[in-house]
Amino acid sequence: MSTTPKNPAAAITRLIAPRMALASCVRAIVVRDTTSCAPLPPAQRLNRFPAVPMCCIVWTIKGELEAAGPGLSLADVRMLPALVGGPRSYPLVSYNPGPVHSFIVMFYPAALYALTGVSMDALLDQFRPLETIFDADWQVLSDAMLAAPDDEARIRLLEAFLAPRWQAVRKAGDHSAGAMQDWVRRLGVQAASTGLASGARNIERRIKAWAGQPMRTLRRMRRAEQVFLDEREAILQGRVSWTEVAASGGYADQAHFCRETREITGLTPTELTRAMKEDESYWIYRIWN
Repeated sequence: MSTTPKNPAAAITRLIAPRMALASCVRAIVVRDTTSCAPLPPAQRLNRFPAVPMCCIVWTIKGELEAAGPGLSLADVRMLPALVGGPRSYPLVSYNPGPVHSFIVMFYPAALYALTGVSMDALLDQFRPLETIFDADWQVLSDAMLAAPDDEARIRLLEAFLAPRWQAVRKAGDHSAGAMQDWVRRLGVQAASTGLASGARNIERRIKAWAGQPMRTLRRMRRAEQVFLDEREAILQGRVSWTEVAASGGYADQAHFCRETREITGLTPTELTRAMKEDESYWIYRIWN
């Protein structure tokens, strides 16, 4: 799956699905490239992301990344081309001072934990230099990703690196994920069935180590994403009833739905719909499906 603009002068924005063997490890690959389009005005160089349970590696192939809102502490890592980002408990805003080419890999947090042993709880709402988090093999991959001639080559490098490691992890235990809703459900089951200590506190401790956030937060994010995916076309076409959407999503009422949408995205559903249509900085919302 790949989404690209038809206008060659426009910014390149791609959402790429991983190959089937990695679908339970990698949620998606995102490419954002403004190096070949007309210079964007400052307001359109912002990048607005929702709160998400996913982790990511951000490779900045060209250009720069800066903080543009509270919660993105890049003072010590600005200009570094490879960053590891943990799960996000609130919306994130970053800024590109000029043209940029970013290659972002989004991982299911339990999968990244299984691959690296790094606690996702320690990475919650954090961005850190890759070399301070992962071992030498990942650093070799990172150098190769930055030196690759194009994004297709980066995808091949990434898949060749992850495939044998993920296969070994899956052989060692049940780390299936797939769709976000299935991943959250299975995470709870696995946490409850792992180890001798199965009390509620121990289960929640495992979940936070594997996913960075408590189960109740993961379920809220899962529900919100699913609602917007189910209603995406109707929302973009402006023919949606928020009352009906709230009811179909299992919310108590429209106010409950609006409140949770604001917590995750920073905007109400109506404001978010308008931003998706009119504001370039909300590009991730337009391509997510």
